[in-house]
Amino acid sequence: MPGLGFFVTTGLPMASLANAFAISNMMGKAIVLIQVASSIIAAAIVIGKNKELASIAASNKRFLREFLGGGDVLALYLARKKMAMMALALIYDRTCERLVKFLDPDMRRAVIGRHQGGQERAALSASEIELVRSTCEHVVMEEEIRVEYGMGLLATVVTVSPMLGLLGTVWGVLNAFASMGAQNTVQLSSIAPSISAALLTTVTGLLVAIPSAIFYNSLAGKIRQINNDMEGFADEITGRITCEFKGGDY
Repeated sequence: MPGLGFFVTTGLPMASLANAFAISNMMGKAIVLIQVASSIIAAAIVIGKNKELASIAASNKRFLREFLGGGDVLALYLARKKMAMMALALIYDRTCERLVKFLDPDMRRAVIGRHQGGQERAALSASEIELVRSTCEHVVMEEEIRVEYGMGLLATVVTVSPMLGLLGTVWGVLNAFASMGAQNTVQLSSIAPSISAALLTTVTGLLVAIPSAIFYNSLAGKIRQINNDMEGFADEITGRITCEFKGGDY
């Protein structure tokens, strides 16, 4: 994070933070430690989520190349090619599995026959195709939830860290003024260290929240793109199923 890098290279701001932490009361130190732990959690989420989303995006591209290069909608499924079951591949596999279950033995032979050079055509009713569509949409929703897993915790870190910092600062300033009243003095030298310690929690909270917010928005953009790809693919596959398997009552 650039802010922390600046503190490390200059030395003085980091020393000020260390001194402020040393003279903080137990409340202030506890809040700072919570914020530091939150920053570690946020970093772990960002690193893990970036790797996960990159893997999903690469898998989706590979699957789309195979799917679009095939024949009809069941060609890739019946070929039983080994593929990573994530996002588009999982949506396709679950949808085709549901589709095949609606076919009776004769209809299944007809479908397989089409892939072996036969001409007989299998057909589904409108209600059966609608159930296949519902299955596809349900899998899409499950995958969207899985892709977004962990983002809620990262959003919590972004929101709570500065609020905890503000709480610590208000608490510290309150104690500083109470101490000043008890000592019956208004000298700046007596209150400045306490105010400095009180401001530490706000500084730490902002150092955690700002980079976390930047990475959160970056990840959210990647997730939106993957979700759009999944929803678009669901429309594509259900549309092709409708065209290839619709019966006379459709």
